[in-house]
Amino acid sequence: MTEAALGTRTSEEAEFAALFERHRRELHVHCYRMLGSLQDAEDLVQETFLNAWRNRQRFERRSSFRTWLYRIATNACLNALRRNPRRLVPQQVLQPADPDADLLPAEELPWLQPYPDRLLDELGPEAAVVSRETIELAFLAAIQHLPPRQRAVLILRDALDWSASDAASLLDSSVASVNSALQRARATLKQHLPEERDKWGGRPDPGKEARVLRRYMDAWERRDLAVLVSLLKEDAHVTMPPIPTWFQGREAVVGFFAHHVFAPTRGERRHLSTRANRQPAVALYRREPGERVFVPRVLEVLRIEGEQLAGIDAFVSPELFPAFGLPSSL
Repeated sequence: MTEAALGTRTSEEAEFAALFERHRRELHVHCYRMLGSLQDAEDLVQETFLNAWRNRQRFERRSSFRTWLYRIATNACLNALRRNPRRLVPQQVLQPADPDADLLPAEELPWLQPYPDRLLDELGPEAAVVSRETIELAFLAAIQHLPPRQRAVLILRDALDWSASDAASLLDSSVASVNSALQRARATLKQHLPEERDKWGGRPDPGKEARVLRRYMDAWERRDLAVLVSLLKEDAHVTMPPIPTWFQGREAVVGFFAHHVFAPTRGERRHLSTRANRQPAVALYRREPGERVFVPRVLEVLRIEGEQLAGIDAFVSPELFPAFGLPSSL
């Protein structure tokens, strides 16, 4: 290749990369919705870029560049889902545990992962495509029950608000087929979403969420079990992936706190507030007896209803902390 030709290619690639970067964040969210994995979403976005670059001559401009990228990304996700069809939450693996029982060891299963709000906020004008009810963990857990193409149709139609004809074109399908798939997907989704789903359409009260979050963090640092009890709904749950053990109901959750978390050997806790999946979240750091620094341990995503906690999904995954912009120690 001549120097001139190399220079032209380099310039073309830079121009293409700059055009792709305008859509990277929304494609990342799309892949995350499809796959339920922050890490897999990153890999699939990079695969989308490479596939788009290799096939750039096939872009016929009958659709927008954005739509073309969504087609490539969706197909890449569908291929990935054929290999690993669903991400799991502990409720899909085991029955709720007795709070007196020992915790089971962590299991290397394809667990559902949280998504940092800081990445959602970087979307800018495209943030409108990420409504609260289509990114919360309960929604992501529910769509894991859908076959891949139904999942793609639901996300395109209900999350991205694409028309049936646009979704059909992207999936190389018919409008009738897309409408049928959407109807089946919505019916399945309704079976697996919390009953409170109908209330999610309204904007959450940030003042109430902030008060609950402050009380929760303060209660943990003061080891005040009574306040934690008062914050929990009667049917609250706690999960701890990759540990499959989970607890359902205020009594069981409080028993777990008392017997396991408040044990004197558990060391000291410090917390930082953050957000995940448009929900309040808490980064837990712990300092073990004899240690000097607090190290990352758990990322807790809270589901708040009214002024109480309906769920605590505690991801025992310190490797997630960098994606949330959290410090490596305190």
